[in-house]
Amino acid sequence: MSMLFTPLQMGALTLPNRILMAPLTRCRAEDDHVPGDLMAQHYSQRASAGLIIAEATMAMEGNSAFWREPGIYSAAQIAGWKKTTDAVHAAGGRIFLQIWHGGRACHPLLNNGKQPVAPSAIAINDEVHTPEGKKPYVVPHELRDDELPGIVAGFRQAAVNAKAAGFDGVEVHGANGYLLDQFLRDGSNKRSGPYGGSRENRARLLFEVLEAVIGVWGSDRVGVRFSPLNSYNSMIDSDPIGLYSWLAGEMNRFNLAYMHVMRGDFFQQQTGDVMTPMRASYQGVMIGNMGYSQAEAEAAIAAGQLDAVAFGTAFLANPDLPARFKAGAPLNAADPATFYTQGPQGYTDYPTLNG
Repeated sequence: MSMLFTPLQMGALTLPNRILMAPLTRCRAEDDHVPGDLMAQHYSQRASAGLIIAEATMAMEGNSAFWREPGIYSAAQIAGWKKTTDAVHAAGGRIFLQIWHGGRACHPLLNNGKQPVAPSAIAINDEVHTPEGKKPYVVPHELRDDELPGIVAGFRQAAVNAKAAGFDGVEVHGANGYLLDQFLRDGSNKRSGPYGGSRENRARLLFEVLEAVIGVWGSDRVGVRFSPLNSYNSMIDSDPIGLYSWLAGEMNRFNLAYMHVMRGDFFQQQTGDVMTPMRASYQGVMIGNMGYSQAEAEAAIAAGQLDAVAFGTAFLANPDLPARFKAGAPLNAADPATFYTQGPQGYTDYPTLNG
């Protein structure tokens, strides 16, 4: 039997297959970052995934990095997400919410003039899409130590709200150059004190967030995502393999539902094998992500390198991806021009095998 179609016990959930849907920012939220009917349709179309991990969702108001991404801090957003969770559950699926803080990747033009925050006052060396066109990222406010409990409390409340919205669990976003990742890596964290310097200090905020979220959900319904090599959002670390091998070992004490790892770099600037040492350090369910083919995913699971694989672009373009894998059917090609537009085109109109 195909390893991809063997059930997996992942924390409190029993997954019917190991073909997971990766979190994909698609910018389809309605006004005030409220998820609507279109998002519910999109996710329910993909309910055959072993688990859907919904897109990066603002834990706290005023931290938009994508203009039209969803939030989970208001009553309207909770009600909007309930449409999605109800639709996914009605279709037989399971869905986690990825809770997120953009940190220095946010921009004042997306947040009523509010300056973004970060571990250190270092701007991303790039531009961001805003209502006024592409603009350079700005220098963020360096968070004081006494401001960090508010960040932890914001993640905790997001976890409470995600439960109210009907999710099956949450994924803490510690990847891709957003706030928690900014604290982890020494290229963006230049602070001193209890949250800077050593790797133990740089990981302190992540640990506090995980503890807070676990306090809401229980550890068996909480996952975490890392991107050790990804240089997106001007991220770099002097010793990524050493940092994340250690961090994977530290994750064992949290008894999480899973650890979700992006294996590479969007821009191919940083290379190396982080998956082998992280697998050696981590005793729980490990999910791989980033460019896996069906055959490679099968081989990695069969060899014990991974327990499941999260597919991004393939699930974006193929709502029935597990059925296509099982049938050996060709895959739809994704249309990058519609990745971040609004409306159903390139979102809910990809055909299934049945038309």
